[in-house]
Amino acid sequence: MITAFDCAACGSQNLGPFAAEIAVHFSGLRNLDKPHVYISTQLVVCLDCGIAQFIVPAAELRLFAKRDAAAA
Repeated sequence: MITAFDCAACGSQNLGPFAAEIAVHFSGLRNLDKPHVYISTQLVVCLDCGIAQFIVPAAELRLFAKRDAAAA
């Protein structure tokens, strides 16, 4: 869970938590055949400026690191 903080963009404390399911993929034509990484997490949206933040869970973060290392 994301703890209380001020908006990184505008400093507002008018933040709203939302449940989110996000599909993340590497960009570029060479990655079109790679499956998406699905993340279920809490999304925090600044209700003043619209910036959104979320934390990638550890298991999905390891998938990103593994795919990035394979691409290098």
